[in-house]
Amino acid sequence: MAKYVAYVGTYTHANSVGIHVYDVDVENGILTERSVTPINNPSYLTISDNGKYLYSIADEGVAAFSIDKNGDLTKMNQEWIGGMRGCHVEVDSQNRYLFVAGYHDGRVTMMKLNPDGSIGPIADGIFHQGGFISASEKRLDHPKVTCVTMTPDQKYLCAVDFGLNHTKVYEVDYEHGKLKLEDIIRSNLDAGARIIRFSSDGRFAYIMTGEENTMEVYSYELLKDGTDPEFNLIQTVDLSDEKLRNAAATCFRFSSDESHVFATIDAINGYSVLKRNAKDGTLTYEGTTMVSGDYPKALDVLPGDKYIVVLNHDTNEIRTFEHNYEGGFGLMKNAPITIDKPNCIRIHRLD
Repeated sequence: MAKYVAYVGTYTHANSVGIHVYDVDVENGILTERSVTPINNPSYLTISDNGKYLYSIADEGVAAFSIDKNGDLTKMNQEWIGGMRGCHVEVDSQNRYLFVAGYHDGRVTMMKLNPDGSIGPIADGIFHQGGFISASEKRLDHPKVTCVTMTPDQKYLCAVDFGLNHTKVYEVDYEHGKLKLEDIIRSNLDAGARIIRFSSDGRFAYIMTGEENTMEVYSYELLKDGTDPEFNLIQTVDLSDEKLRNAAATCFRFSSDESHVFATIDAINGYSVLKRNAKDGTLTYEGTTMVSGDYPKALDVLPGDKYIVVLNHDTNEIRTFEHNYEGGFGLMKNAPITIDKPNCIRIHRLD
């Protein structure tokens, strides 16, 4: 059987010291801690496509770690990002560049990656400009980049800006290390665009909003000449059976077969599940499960899609739920795992 580990990033201003590494029993939904790697406030993590490296946000910028055969981490280096502390990181599929989203300063940063996986110097940096005023003038905001995600074809970087309520699409110049604005996806007024992810077939994009607490579904394709991305909105679906405002939808993941989408929602302390139609990309709300804790900041789906792992940030715990797909709900499985201020989880297969 394949072996898996889970990496959990935390805030370290209280009792945690860094990234927690867990062995994962996917058959029984059990996470067993095996090590902790010290780093200041590793609030978001990503893993290279080749599975050799893990990259983390840090107070000092971003940090690179090598992953050994057992899943343990060894720090390689860290670099300053040229702005305030980041909140989200992404790497391209060939591990050429690292991209950082800046929530506090509205900056998108592009970092060169070295052949050995370590982080090199800043290649480019763009500060988002302007402000957002809602129709009701109840929401006044400034640039806050909350997510950076590559398009499946690796040609563009999508930078979601919660403060400006839209997603900027940048063309990536790999040769010269530059970003060029190509398009802007404007979410529904006052929606609060927060996170974007793509289906693995590259045909659909999903933008989760943190004010309206919806999922916006877009078709995605390149024009005939292989350039110019085209996003077309095909659906907006609620993440709850109630109309929630300012409820702070925080994270979403696909099941491994992409037949379902799971999303955590802060205000109701729960996770919602939506069924996905692979043919047309549309979603159907199926139900919400309460997570028996406060502020479900993130979640992930264990391989096999049987178990959902939820990080309850404010009650300092990880909880596992066995999901009933026919009923659209989860049942708590196993005892909660104590961990201080968990913020992000990544499941990684060891070959």
